[in-house]
Amino acid sequence: MPKQQKPLNARASPARRGLGAMPVFLTSIGTILGVILFLRFGYAVGHAGLGGALAIIAAGHLVTIPTVLAVAEIATNRRVAGGGAYYIISRSFGIGIGGSTGIVLYLAQAISTSFYLVAFTEAVMPAIEWSERFHGIAVPSRWVGVFSAALLLALILFKGTALGVRALWTVCAILAVSICAFLFGQGDDSIRPDGMNLTAKIANPDSFGTVFATCFPAFTGMIAGLGLSGDLKTPQKSIPQGTIGATLVGMVVYVLVAVKLAASATPEALAADAFIMTRIALWGPAVYIGLAAASLSSAVGSILVAPRTLQALAKDNVFGLPRLNRLLAQGKGKSQDPVAATLATGVIVLVFVYGGSLDSIAQLLSQFFLATYGALCAVSFLEHFAGNPSYRPTFSTRWYVSLIGAIMCAMMMIRISVLYALFAAVVMLLFYVGLRRTRRGEGDLSAIFQGAMYQLTRKLRIALQRKGAETSEAAWRPSFIALTRFSEGRLGQFDLLRWLCYRQGFGHFIIFIQGEYSYVAELEARMLLDRIIERSEVSRAGIYVDTLISPSFGLALSQTLQAPGISGLRNNSVLLEFDQDSEEEAREVMSGARTAAESMFNAVVLRSSKQRFGYRSNIHVWCMGGNQANASLMLLLSYIVVGHPDWKKADIRMFVGYDPDEIEREADKLPPLLKQGRLPIAKRNIEAAPCRRSVSMEVEAMRRSASADLLLVELPRERILKLDHEWLLKSYGGAQDVVFVYASERIPIG
Repeated sequence: MPKQQKPLNARASPARRGLGAMPVFLTSIGTILGVILFLRFGYAVGHAGLGGALAIIAAGHLVTIPTVLAVAEIATNRRVAGGGAYYIISRSFGIGIGGSTGIVLYLAQAISTSFYLVAFTEAVMPAIEWSERFHGIAVPSRWVGVFSAALLLALILFKGTALGVRALWTVCAILAVSICAFLFGQGDDSIRPDGMNLTAKIANPDSFGTVFATCFPAFTGMIAGLGLSGDLKTPQKSIPQGTIGATLVGMVVYVLVAVKLAASATPEALAADAFIMTRIALWGPAVYIGLAAASLSSAVGSILVAPRTLQALAKDNVFGLPRLNRLLAQGKGKSQDPVAATLATGVIVLVFVYGGSLDSIAQLLSQFFLATYGALCAVSFLEHFAGNPSYRPTFSTRWYVSLIGAIMCAMMMIRISVLYALFAAVVMLLFYVGLRRTRRGEGDLSAIFQGAMYQLTRKLRIALQRKGAETSEAAWRPSFIALTRFSEGRLGQFDLLRWLCYRQGFGHFIIFIQGEYSYVAELEARMLLDRIIERSEVSRAGIYVDTLISPSFGLALSQTLQAPGISGLRNNSVLLEFDQDSEEEAREVMSGARTAAESMFNAVVLRSSKQRFGYRSNIHVWCMGGNQANASLMLLLSYIVVGHPDWKKADIRMFVGYDPDEIEREADKLPPLLKQGRLPIAKRNIEAAPCRRSVSMEVEAMRRSASADLLLVELPRERILKLDHEWLLKSYGGAQDVVFVYASERIPIG
């Protein structure tokens, strides 16, 4: 494996500029109160009505408020450096996920700058038209946008963040005056409605989903201030204060604007005129000035945060080219202003500004922002759910609030555009796959859910244990312990366990290591366990594997029987195995089966042969009539085995031994029982066999089932508890693989 490059951000952190909460607030509020407020909210009220517009505001804030709370919480748990949302995600999810999300977030921030500059051009179009009409000076609108972008970039490059923050104060002040001019204005009589109606809207309006998709970009600016995290004196305080404050103020302003629009103009006027606010304001040009200030403040906010996101990505060596990482990570001055990253961002901005209308990519921008917000909410939810002791934020929210935010983000992505949502997901996936190839050995998706899976498993096991006593007999399912001293050379027991626990049951495969416990023995056991886990994954066994060091097999079995069930329920069955040619193994296994039976466990013993279950095409079940418990367990186990893909073409045949004098009277009792139990055994596959005792049943079984791939026979209770009946496991010598079954509990199959 090639040597990992040391992340550039491992060096001493740059000196912070010392900004407080106000720049975070101004950056966020300047982006929230942007283009949509001035150009599209009249359209929203006209097409959805006042009630619908308020519903849009509420739905949008079901996304933004949980995200803001999640950001505030995560920011107070750990040190927040430059990079804003990217830094928070990458330090919580790892560079792989953080990088893929961060790249998409950066592109959205950079293109957003272009979007706002195009809107700024629209705001100054009256001035351009006036110049052309009275002075004959015609300036193409796209060149106005390009000039504005170039001027803004130049100011940011040469004056840095300080100028940007001062500019935010100015444009936000203008924005406040413009909104006040609108709120205190009054529409002329030609457009004024008779009264305010919550449901009044135009005929044949656009759907609620379309209106929401058009207006949602208005709510995407609440975390814009995160991009200043590297310039904040105390980000743990400034980020919560600035983002929460901007979100709440923005929500109030949008509600006031919606109410004012509905009270001042008819739905038809609102839907027909994008600049309807100019006809309502105290002074119409104030709206144009406000739109210019809003779009300019949003552009300033975006151009401040996008290069810092790119710089943070480069410091973490996210890009595959080391030279590119070093170039983009460079900064100027003590505060390390991202000069190279700003120039790279400027190229993207200029290209999209020159391209003109960005309506076609507005929805895509929303998708990228929603993906980022969803990731932030997911971080907060998973940290809550995992119960990690190291997660100790000084500002705490509720886990269900973050979960609602994550779900709403996913729903809104699909609601806005399934195609764009799919595109955004594919782009992020491609970035993630690329980063995983270059960042091997670092945390990935599995690491995210480790803590959550731990908590979920803990809670489920406790709940299952609590409900275990209430479980009905009809809900019985196998929970097997398989103990073996043969780890890798013998696979029959392992295979049988994975078949028995494929869907309906749970299996715990324990490898017995004989000896005294020591640190060295534990290390060897762990290495063996790693190999068995790998084999289990290859075979898709779906069973839990473990090792146990103990002085003897009997003691190991006693310890195993006392262990709690891994599934949360009590273990109810034991699976043992021995080779058909080993007398010593047969004695050991018979002793273990006896211990299990005395402890009220179902005992299942596999006698392995070299056939390895043959063609896996048929299973024969043999039992004596009248022994309902053994018959039910054998039938249920055979049914579970044939449900596995390895046995998908297998048939089950059942043979019931009866006294020859009773065979005609008793033989018809089983088919109705099997039908009631809904087991896949055809009536023609059920046969009654004349048997007076186990020995005669063995003779009859060898006559009919010697070639069966798997033979299930019962271990009678009166014999398994005897000390001198090891020979039972050596019976049926003409068969291939034999499973001896003893049921200690009554298991209904109906």
